[in-house]
Amino acid sequence: MAEIELKTAPADFRFPTTNQTRHCFTRYIEYHRCLIAKGEESSDCEKFAKYYRSLCPGEWVEKWNEQRESGTFPGPL
Repeated sequence: MAEIELKTAPADFRFPTTNQTRHCFTRYIEYHRCLIAKGEESSDCEKFAKYYRSLCPGEWVEKWNEQRESGTFPGPL
């Protein structure tokens, strides 16, 4: 049986507290900025995707994705 390795985003000095809400939001934005800059086909952005997926609740991501699609996302993309 293959061993599964679970990881979360590395520690980030910008987010020193245990409340990781801002860290989650920032990683989500970094991922989408990377896609915009490097294109959907770029594998360079995958680390950011892994980070935000490990930090952010799925409901938030779904809401943000809907907001991006409708043009109402509150973040700077």
